[in-house]
Amino acid sequence: MVSHRYTQLAIWLHWLVAIGIFANIALAWTWDLLPDAQVRPAIDLHKSIGITVLGLAVMRLLWRVTHKPPTLPNGYKQWEITTSHITHWALYLLIFTMPITGWMHDSAWKDAATHPMYLFGTIEWPRIGFIMSMDPVTKESLHDLFGELHEIAAKLVYVLVGLHILGALKHQFLDKERELQRIWFWGTPE
Repeated sequence: MVSHRYTQLAIWLHWLVAIGIFANIALAWTWDLLPDAQVRPAIDLHKSIGITVLGLAVMRLLWRVTHKPPTLPNGYKQWEITTSHITHWALYLLIFTMPITGWMHDSAWKDAATHPMYLFGTIEWPRIGFIMSMDPVTKESLHDLFGELHEIAAKLVYVLVGLHILGALKHQFLDKERELQRIWFWGTPE
């Protein structure tokens, strides 16, 4: 029998990455509203979640390239299959781009040497050494560049996550496919 459900590990990785992405979006949208004393802790939490998403993305990609995903239901049109594959691989690319550009941006921060970064306030996380050792003018320009790239990637994430969610909802509710059950912990996808 052909399974249409992802493996338990793939499901866990999918939802943990999704939660991390949504948490970081929420943090980025709210820190301008926070009192000054709470901004730095919110940014530090954002960094910790981003690095965690990067680690989960590495595991997810390794799992994905070593395990064949479940077959798609028969009712999918070719354009839907193509769009799905393009969107998924673009999301993988952005899931790596976001934390890496953020890490580079943080490593080029002028105060990085005097403000160590700690994952969730406990484990010191290294900055990227060759960026930190650059002269201050170069670091400042790289800080701006990586910050801009991080923001552009964020806007692309909004679009692609939106397409991903809309596609899943379309298949689930308009096409009457059991799409959400393929990537959820219970329910029958067939």
